Amino acid sequence: MALLQSEQKLKAGDPAPAFLLKGVDGKMHSLQDYFGAKAFLVVFMCNHCPYVKAKFSRLNQIYEKYFPLGLKMVGINPNDAQQYPEDSFENMKRVAAEQKFKFDYLYDETQEVAKAYGAVCTPDPFLFDSQFRLAYHGRLDDALSPDKTPTKFEMERAIDAVLAGKKPPHDFLYSQGCSIKWKI
Repeated sequence: MALLQSEQKLKAGDPAPAFLLKGVDGKMHSLQDYFGAKAFLVVFMCNHCPYVKAKFSRLNQIYEKYFPLGLKMVGINPNDAQQYPEDSFENMKRVAAEQKFKFDYLYDETQEVAKAYGAVCTPDPFLFDSQFRLAYHGRLDDALSPDKTPTKFEMERAIDAVLAGKKPPHDFLYSQGCSIKWKI
């Protein structure tokens, strides 16, 4: 398992790259489907990474807390399922059901979306404002290892700021996790 920290390809103010990806609900989802959001959170994630697994409940909590306030959210799995069968689309459906994800969980089979966003690890979160401009790219909280307990909730502070029409306290704080499993 290669441990990586997120890198800044997209900068604050950059537009969200478009996508068209299949969700575990069997439907195709595009960026346009989320227009009207007051804030839009994209999290590159997967099924097998211990760093992501440790955040499953945090992701659900963020969605449940902020969806009524105008947040729309997607999880995107870019990992190569040939090399990592646990990250297959079928297993995505299983994990989404087991974890009771209410947010859309999408499969980036070609990995083009992850490349467009500059995602390098899982989890790698990107928060956009209502104009779909990058407001914050970074960690969900300060627990960067699966065995740590968070004390600072940076993503929630960033979402609060975006929903209030303000700039988040930070535009980038690296996330940390397993490297995206790129196709060879």
